[in-house]
Amino acid sequence: MEIEHQKEKNRFVLNVDGDIAIVEYNIKNEIMYLTYSEVPSNLRGQGIGKILVEKTFEQLTKEGYKAVAICSYVKLIAERSNKWKDIIS
Repeated sequence: MEIEHQKEKNRFVLNVDGDIAIVEYNIKNEIMYLTYSEVPSNLRGQGIGKILVEKTFEQLTKEGYKAVAICSYVKLIAERSNKWKDIIS
């Protein structure tokens, strides 16, 4: 599964067999604010949300962004691993 950064829509998208999981964001002063995440109901409970968020973190790292987790689920994933502490607050 590959994450797609749709900059024109301010979101990261993970396509899982035609179903779309998303992380939405806003950018202010070159900081990305991760505001919302959603996994379709038929994909919930399979770890797709965690994959979505971690792939989002990997992509924004590649692109050189620092981010703030506003969405409670994104914040939870960020707090569970020290791997993201330097880029996610």
